[in-house]
Amino acid sequence: MSQKPGTQQSGRREGGERDPSSDAEAAFGGGKIRIVLAGLRGEDSIAEHCRREGIAQSLYYSWSKEFLEAGKRRLAGDTARQATSPEVKEKLRAEAAALKEAVADLTLENRLLKKA
Repeated sequence: MSQKPGTQQSGRREGGERDPSSDAEAAFGGGKIRIVLAGLRGEDSIAEHCRREGIAQSLYYSWSKEFLEAGKRRLAGDTARQATSPEVKEKLRAEAAALKEAVADLTLENRLLKKA
């Protein structure tokens, strides 16, 4: 990714000034995640962190909420994906067959006891 002359990757000019043109870049090309993760680390207050990044606190909190919800969806998706994997399906089929056999044996035993 090429940088504008006189800017650093954090969206600040070499003199420490914030580069307003980098706000859009921060919101999209991974900067959003970087900002949220840095805020979650808790090294600075959220207010100080947002001031340094040049964003409103409300924007940070909406990004943070979006980030955490995406993580929850991803984890739920992983669980669903694991439950549908071929190994799990085969294991469930084998368990179902064993249970059917046990029910058949018990049913037969029950009928024999009723006749006796």
